[in-house]
Amino acid sequence: MSCDKQGTSGNDNLLEKLKVSSQVILETAQKKGRAKCPKCNSSRMFYCYTCYVPVESVPTGHIPTVKLPVKIDIIKHPNETDGKSTAAHAKLLAHEDVTMHVYPSIPDYDKLIHEVVLVFPGPNSVSLKDGLAFLTQYNNENKDFFEPHTKHPRLDTDTRDNEDKSMKAPGVNLNYLKKVVFIDSTWNQTNKIIADERLQGLVSVELTERKTCFWRHQKGSPDTYLSTIEAIYYFMVDFHMQILEKDYNGEYDNLLFFFSFMYKLVRDAKQAAGKL
Repeated sequence: MSCDKQGTSGNDNLLEKLKVSSQVILETAQKKGRAKCPKCNSSRMFYCYTCYVPVESVPTGHIPTVKLPVKIDIIKHPNETDGKSTAAHAKLLAHEDVTMHVYPSIPDYDKLIHEVVLVFPGPNSVSLKDGLAFLTQYNNENKDFFEPHTKHPRLDTDTRDNEDKSMKAPGVNLNYLKKVVFIDSTWNQTNKIIADERLQGLVSVELTERKTCFWRHQKGSPDTYLSTIEAIYYFMVDFHMQILEKDYNGEYDNLLFFFSFMYKLVRDAKQAAGKL
C-alpha cells in the first residue's frame, strides 16, 4: 500500500480501501463544531491533543481500539505543534501500547538496547529484518559484545538467511522486540533528538519505502517522509507481514481512523475551493 503523486486519486484509492470502523460519529461531530475536552475543558475538534481523549461530542465507546504487537514510545520535539501532529492519533487509538515523551524528558534505553529499535531513516539504518537479526544476536550471545547501531554493517544475503533461520528455529522465542521508538517532529528538528546519547545504542531501522498522504507535507522534503501515524501504521504492517509472516487483513487499519477522515475533509475543502 502506498500513495502516489498522480494527484489525489492515488491517495483516495489507498484510504478508501482501509478497513476502518464507522466514522459516522466523526461526521456528526464535524457538523456540530468544536466541543470541550472532558479533562481540561479546552475547545477542540474530535479529540484533545494534550489530554489524548475524545471531546464530549465524540463518545469514547465509538472510537476504535487497536492492540499493537509491540509497545511504542513516541519522542515529541517540544516545538512540534500539538494540533498539527498526528502522534496523538496513536495514543488515542492504541492507548495501552503507546507512551508519549516530550524531549528532553525521555527514557534511558541503555539497559534496554537488546529489546528496542528506533525507527529512523539514516545512513546507519537497516531493514526491519536485519534489525531484529541484530537483536537476536544480542540475546543469543554475550551482551558485552553488542555494538551500537553506528557500527552495524548491513547484513549480506547469506548472513540474513542464517539469521532468519535462527529466528524461526523451533523453541526459540521470536519476541525479542519489546519496544519501538518513533520521533515526532519536523524533519528539520530531528537532528538534535537523533544525536541524543540516550538513543545512540539503539539499532536504527528504516521502513519499506512508501509515499506520504499527509496534507501538511513539508515543502522541499521527499514524499517518502511520512507523518508519525503513517510511520507507525506502516511499521505494524511490515512487522505483521515480514516478521510474523502473516497475511495482512487490515488488523492495524484503525490506526488511520482519524487520519483518513481528516484527509477526506481537507480534500473536500480543496475541491470546494477549486484548488484540486
